[in-house]
Amino acid sequence: MGAGQGAVPAGDPQQVALKGVRVLDITQVMAGPFCTMLLGDLGADVIKVEPPGGDPTRKMAGSQGMESPSYWAINRNKRGIVVNLKDARGQQLVRDLAARADILVENYKPGVMARLGLSYEDIRQINPGIVYASISGFGQTGPYATKGGFDLVAQGMSGIMSVTGDEGLPPMKCGIPITDLAAGLLALHAILAAYIHRLRTGEGQYIDVSLLEAGIALSVWESAQYFSGRGIPQPMGSAHRMSAPYQAIRCADGYITLGAANQRTWERFAHAIGRPDLLDRPEYRDDTGRVQNRRRLAEEIESVTSTRPRAHWLQVLEKAGVPCGPILNYAEVFSDPHVQARGLVQEIEHPAGGRIRVVGPAIKMSATPARIHRRSPLYGEHTVEVLRELGRSNDDIGALLEDGVVEATPPQGAIARH
Repeated sequence: MGAGQGAVPAGDPQQVALKGVRVLDITQVMAGPFCTMLLGDLGADVIKVEPPGGDPTRKMAGSQGMESPSYWAINRNKRGIVVNLKDARGQQLVRDLAARADILVENYKPGVMARLGLSYEDIRQINPGIVYASISGFGQTGPYATKGGFDLVAQGMSGIMSVTGDEGLPPMKCGIPITDLAAGLLALHAILAAYIHRLRTGEGQYIDVSLLEAGIALSVWESAQYFSGRGIPQPMGSAHRMSAPYQAIRCADGYITLGAANQRTWERFAHAIGRPDLLDRPEYRDDTGRVQNRRRLAEEIESVTSTRPRAHWLQVLEKAGVPCGPILNYAEVFSDPHVQARGLVQEIEHPAGGRIRVVGPAIKMSATPARIHRRSPLYGEHTVEVLRELGRSNDDIGALLEDGVVEATPPQGAIARH
């Protein structure tokens, strides 16, 4: 299933890091599904619980019926069931699943799971060892706890948008949903730590992760600038606020990136472009001066680099040992031989999409490699399978389907009822 372009993970395919770990995934859209997908990549058995109608990403742009590339992108390595959590029988199904799970991840608005009788306190009564993670916009406590969580809002309120783009331009968000993805990664980090703690002690615990805090946690340079009394960080385009020149620079046919981030590489760079005179200028003598005068420095650099094409400067700078690179669009990224060699472009078969390309796991592990072993589930594809694992009879499953407590695809009307 995970074989495709690029390197196939080495090691015994039966040896996975989270073999036997059961995850109950009650999440939708981005942050939660990204977290649980990564757990699935590591070999956990992830059961995704969707509401009637499905995860909203199923119907995003480009969808084919109940399937969308947006959904495929972050729901691989999961089994999918559809449960109506507004029905008491649906809530009981989730409790039955949680009783057998090691990890539960949810990203409903704070208070929703408690109203459904599915909060951490409810679940720990039947499974004291559960690692229960909640991902929300603003966390489970504080004045904003009940606000909905959206990446755009979190980017604005975490300071990210205040430093993105360039001076004088309208507010600009990061080009990827950075707080959603960061919250998913932080939740994964906390879940694995909590699971190790449980292995040692048998004790489960509750994890509270928010998009807002994930965004703020990424402000490594920006918070350092502010806390050290050097003013409120401002947008700097592609430039670095602590080092210069470290930004995109213009060539005759476009831009490349330049990383002359320390004194040694700065000196090599100045010689490489034929401007050793810049080294003697007092305003460029150290990093502090180069950052303070970065705009003028960039103009002087580009007066040289704009006279030759990108390929020329990439060759010159690489030969001189100066970090640099092309600026690629995604078509160029995924056709790049290095990206393919590292297994980041993989192909899987999907009944709705045919043979589709996906981004492969970004981590490499020698003994228990992360793998794509299962495509994203069709709507309700594993409902009957999972209910049977819970010991439900055909009569019981048939009644749940008829009453709309659960849904399955393809429709399971042929289930025998006696």
